[in-house]
Amino acid sequence: MWDDISGWFTDHGISILIILGLAYLARRALKIAIRPAVCRYVKAKAKKRHSQIWYDKRSDTLTSLITTISSIFISLVALGMILPELGIDIGPLMAGAGVAGIAIGFGAQNLIKDYVSGFFILIEDQFNKGDVVKIAGISGFVEDIGIRRTILRDLDGINHSIPNGEITISSNYTRGFARINLDISVGYNEDLDHVMAVINKVGNELAEDKKYKELINKAPQALRVNNFGDSGIDIKILGEVRPSKQWEITGELRRRLKIAFDQENIEIPWPHVKLYFGENPESKLPRSK
Repeated sequence: MWDDISGWFTDHGISILIILGLAYLARRALKIAIRPAVCRYVKAKAKKRHSQIWYDKRSDTLTSLITTISSIFISLVALGMILPELGIDIGPLMAGAGVAGIAIGFGAQNLIKDYVSGFFILIEDQFNKGDVVKIAGISGFVEDIGIRRTILRDLDGINHSIPNGEITISSNYTRGFARINLDISVGYNEDLDHVMAVINKVGNELAEDKKYKELINKAPQALRVNNFGDSGIDIKILGEVRPSKQWEITGELRRRLKIAFDQENIEIPWPHVKLYFGENPESKLPRSK
């Protein structure tokens, strides 16, 4: 029995170990080589039209995807070489897999749709890992993206797995630059020129603050009178900031505007409700005969 095991190991076992070793080394080598190659490709593709943030996100996304696909391919090749060493004829298996693949293809149209959609999402660079997007009606942070599905994490911490075939429209909140788009309401009795001057002053001070200076491309400024509301006049404020920083800067802008408006006695209107206790005042009015 020992002679049989020794003979099998000499004839097949060593070959299997060599195949496994080569597969491991190939995966390690590719893992080391893929990242620099992808970085060079992305850098050449960008041509200084994108920010460093986009460069990092795109590199991480493509590196992860190519590494996964390469690992699967190497594993399949190694498996195909090991099976004959174990005495398993892969010819019938491949023929059966081809027939099964045709049958599965007819019943897996949604799966094929997911893969095709994922391919075009990656090729067209619609979004990358680390972006904040809205897809399939869900907004969140892209934790992972693959050929078949995309993983989002929303503000509540809920993890959403979305098949790429369900993505018909993708909205990227963190591509290139982001915009502060804020409407603020003031009372009808306020001097609008004075209000806009205060808003512009606050926006400029925010853009010059050391903490936020590097995050703001264009200082938030009053654009126009945007609407006559039920209880106040809405003023549109616009500004440009670095990707994904619009929520932080908008929150700080609101805080500073509230402080400035209080100092300048500018009214921020809110809905009022009048309550009457007892007799309705209208009942005291004389009735016409």
